[in-house]
Amino acid sequence: MGLHKDTLFRSADMSLVQLYVAAEIGREVVSALGEVGQVQFRDMEKASISLRPLSSSADALAAPSASEIDELAERSQSLEQRVASLNDNYETLKKREVELTEWRWVLREAGGFFDRAHGHTDEIRQSVDNDEAPLLQDVEQHATRQQEERSFSVMNIGFVAGVIPRERIAAFERILWRTLRGNLYMNQSEIPKPIIDPASNESIDKNVFVIFAHGKEIIAKIRRISESLGADLYSVDENSDLRRDQIQEVNTRLTDLASVLRNTKQTLDAELTQISRDLAAWMIVIKKEKAVYEALNMFSCDHARKTLIAEAWCPTNSLPLINSTLRDVTDRAGLSVPSIVNELKTSKTPPTYVKTNKFTEGFQTIINAYGTAKYTEVNPGLPTIVTFPFLFAVMFGDLGHGFIMTLAACAMIYYEKTLLKKKLDEIFSMAFFGRYIMLMMGVFSMYTGLIYNDLFSKPLTIFPSQWEWPKNVTEGSVVLATLNENGYRYPFGLDWGWHGTENALLFGNSYKMKLSIILGWAHMTYSLCLSYINARHFKSPIDVWGNFVPGMIFFQSIFGYLVFTIIFKWSVDWIGLAKQYPDLHIQPPGLLNMLIYMFLSPGTIEDPLYRGQKFVQVSLLLIAVACVPVLLLLKPLYLRWEHNRARALGYRGIGENTRVSALDGDDDEDEGNGNTAARMRESYSTDEGVALITEEIDAEHDEFEFSEVMIHQVIHTIEFCLNCVSHTASYLRLWALSLAHQQLSIVLWTMTIGIAFRMTGMFGVIMMVVLFYLWFNLTIAILCVMEGTSAMLHSLRLHWVEAMSKHFMGDGIAFEPFSFKLILEEDTAEG
Repeated sequence: MGLHKDTLFRSADMSLVQLYVAAEIGREVVSALGEVGQVQFRDMEKASISLRPLSSSADALAAPSASEIDELAERSQSLEQRVASLNDNYETLKKREVELTEWRWVLREAGGFFDRAHGHTDEIRQSVDNDEAPLLQDVEQHATRQQEERSFSVMNIGFVAGVIPRERIAAFERILWRTLRGNLYMNQSEIPKPIIDPASNESIDKNVFVIFAHGKEIIAKIRRISESLGADLYSVDENSDLRRDQIQEVNTRLTDLASVLRNTKQTLDAELTQISRDLAAWMIVIKKEKAVYEALNMFSCDHARKTLIAEAWCPTNSLPLINSTLRDVTDRAGLSVPSIVNELKTSKTPPTYVKTNKFTEGFQTIINAYGTAKYTEVNPGLPTIVTFPFLFAVMFGDLGHGFIMTLAACAMIYYEKTLLKKKLDEIFSMAFFGRYIMLMMGVFSMYTGLIYNDLFSKPLTIFPSQWEWPKNVTEGSVVLATLNENGYRYPFGLDWGWHGTENALLFGNSYKMKLSIILGWAHMTYSLCLSYINARHFKSPIDVWGNFVPGMIFFQSIFGYLVFTIIFKWSVDWIGLAKQYPDLHIQPPGLLNMLIYMFLSPGTIEDPLYRGQKFVQVSLLLIAVACVPVLLLLKPLYLRWEHNRARALGYRGIGENTRVSALDGDDDEDEGNGNTAARMRESYSTDEGVALITEEIDAEHDEFEFSEVMIHQVIHTIEFCLNCVSHTASYLRLWALSLAHQQLSIVLWTMTIGIAFRMTGMFGVIMMVVLFYLWFNLTIAILCVMEGTSAMLHSLRLHWVEAMSKHFMGDGIAFEPFSFKLILEEDTAEG
């Protein structure tokens, strides 16, 4: 029997395989399988080792060989040493440049301090002799030329000069004052240009300071305080001639240093530019190499036979591709020992793998966000391709707004190759990922817009209206339209004659509310039918008779009957009947009251809809009530009977054989299955590159517990019966959002372009341009983006809660293959 073709309707068939690979080519095999991307390895040591998230990447490259990795390692090490050396030299030179720059500022600013200090020598000396007066005094008298030539050393006065960050100057002064009790003379000035810190590359504002004090101990204390606050101290000669020589020397050294810095910077930039050209490719090589060894960590090693053993899930249809890949790697390595693919037959639940393309990927992501389908059960992603955009369009129905959305989606699809190469912001990347969803939503919105006859809240007069208005109308009187007497009916959608009438909202409310109930009933009925398909597929007739059949009868007895009455009421000509039987006071019944009385007062019919209505409603109610105990008891009782019958016949209890796979335990391995590797090596021909062997392994099951099954069924029954009511009512959001979208569109048109149409002349032209710009931007921002997002979220809720709860549990295990492509895509998204 041939393999089934993989489709979107249900997950692909999966196989649990064991790989036996020679240790010499283990790395090459994993690299090749990573390029294939069809294998999900299981951890041989049962340790939770997860792949680390790697950094962002560019275009994918082929998996590197071992020699390429070694060559890259040597080259990168050499480049690292060169760049590190250049960088250290550059930072050292920059640091020296900063020191020389600060020294130059100290020499410049300190010159004035010394001049003023020499001019006040007598006053400073008097302060030294007077213990009561502080040394810090601002004397404004000028001294003679002889006093300027005096040296501070004669008076035993020293000084400290340096540079300190401006933000610390206040604390610096306060600490000096408190520590030295005011026995100092300090002057400072701001450096006009910020100093660039070579370590942090930050601009720092600094001040130059000079502090005069008496005594070597005080000078030493000032130095320690200065250095503790991050000040840099520099030597300054008090002699003006020597100071001038120092400044000239510093300037010369700065000029030479600037030339060396420029050359070093050019060399460093050239090296980094060359590295940047190859860095993206190197990063991909490194990521793949790391991923390969992380996958190898999940292998087990048979040291006696020098063999690596791995267990993995893969799609059954991909087994030939995996075999050919292993054969190619083995042939290239020139090994005589073939690689083995051992297929295990097990009832262990495989992971779920649904193949998608760029069109279906977005819709499948919507389903996977709720949960992963169980292996081989019906995939809700297939009907979602139609139902999700259609329910969105019911709420968003407008031909103009749908056209704008379609245009935006088509633009992203047309330029998708260009956009895929660019780094997009978070919001736009989400829209770009769902471009095909947006396309379907736009197309369906254009269709429902035609049904609603809405184009930016204005009607389309494609066909003649079926309503006729009286020609002679008295001003202030109530005008009533009449149907065309020729039997003409509007051929498609809503008659444009309803637009602008006083009862248009009343008619639209009734029409869309009933339409929402019909759509909800159809959507939930379809979803409920999928549970029948799942039960047939998993060969579980008790789920058919114990869940699907009574559940479907219960649902159709109440809400299927409601939909029937809605359609029946639409099909009756109530105006014609009223004219034909004027004495009977025929009027259309209220269906909401009818449904309420069907439960609260069975048999009570206020306004009959058809003959025999009383009998039909009572019968349907009794049938619905009778389905509840069937839902509640049939499946648990049947399962208990089946379990007891199996016990009575002497069958071994479920769960007594716990042997799952070769990885799930080592106890009694030789007794139960023998040495797997030894048996396999005896069962294949050495002439083959790859051997495919099948081994049957029993699976582990849980013991039957009637109480657990009964509790689960009670919860299911209560939820199903209550949800039939709440979920049907939830579809009224289709009516509510459609009404809100239409009314908001009307208000926006009336408050913008509608005002401009009432103006004439040049002012009217100007206002038309201004108000059209305002209307168009508000239409995009509010009606398309905000309203579109709201409608999309409501449609998402209707699928997740109302529809998928009828057949979908979302408790499956997602297939996560070892794939370089997926690893690089995930890293790009994280980056």
